[in-house]
Amino acid sequence: MIRKAALSDLDIIYKLTQSCARAMIAKGIYQWNEHYPKRERFEKDIQLQELYVFEKDAVIIGIIVLTEIMDDEYIRIEWLTKNDNNLYIHRLAVDPEYWGKGYAQQLMDFAESYARKNNYESVRLDTFSQNTRNQKFYETRGYQRLGNIYFPKQSEFPFYCYELIL
Repeated sequence: MIRKAALSDLDIIYKLTQSCARAMIAKGIYQWNEHYPKRERFEKDIQLQELYVFEKDAVIIGIIVLTEIMDDEYIRIEWLTKNDNNLYIHRLAVDPEYWGKGYAQQLMDFAESYARKNNYESVRLDTFSQNTRNQKFYETRGYQRLGNIYFPKQSEFPFYCYELIL
């Protein structure tokens, strides 16, 4: 089941993403660290009602943020569609114990279905340039890579921006 997150989910969400960060670092992917994502960011996502959780047997195993707000870092990207009717995906994460079982696919299916139902023109996101598994994941779903952005507190390496026209 995928549902909107509640403030009571905050501790579990934060622990899940910390587990993801450790698991990525163990694979040599330095995408998340002590600067990102912060607990306060998830609290804000919940308050904005943009954070969704994936529950399996009443246990939160994944999260995804769906927002209409374009981050400042995205402004310089030459997107395929106009900047006025787009859905942005952030902080997609699945508990490492459940990696490789299709749960990230289900979260993306949910996001893309949500975007279609709400008549968005496209779905936009970014992924870390050193995370080739994620790049393949999005490209297989039909996302087009468009440009690079940087989050200096996260990495010296760029993040690749992607868009899927609906």
